[in-house]
Amino acid sequence: MNLQNIKRRYLQISIGLVYLWFGTLKFFPNLSPAEELAKNTIGELTFSLLPSNISILLLALWEVLVGLFFLFNLQKKTTIKVAVIHMVLTFTPLVFFPELIFNENLLSLTLLGQYIIKNLIILGAMGVLWMEVTQEASASKEIKEELTGSEEVSLKRIFRFR
Repeated sequence: MNLQNIKRRYLQISIGLVYLWFGTLKFFPNLSPAEELAKNTIGELTFSLLPSNISILLLALWEVLVGLFFLFNLQKKTTIKVAVIHMVLTFTPLVFFPELIFNENLLSLTLLGQYIIKNLIILGAMGVLWMEVTQEASASKEIKEELTGSEEVSLKRIFRFR
């Protein structure tokens, strides 16, 4: 395993552990410090069509699955896409509940606001993972094309000289 792969795994494992930990807390009522905010945000996003006790369990399941997929290095591209969607949605309280996020001004965050803004770091790490996964996929595609296309190239060369 080269250094680049080790770096990637560190990112995947650290993101996976955060998702697993935060998601697991949401399975147990009143254990997650973000539970009420999550319920209220999901209520706003779904126009309260989804009961809050169900929505928090679905969110917990979503987060735990993302965590496990990162930890076990499964479906990398899909996992990153699902996690980015989740991360983008974590910023919606900035719009729905600014009074819970900011103190006196926009630069002064509450603890809840800091909890949300730290997700920028996770988004950045997932951006790095995305670039590496797409680069890895294109490199694999090029190698596959070279291997399968080598006979075609030889035939083209043969016919070109005749």
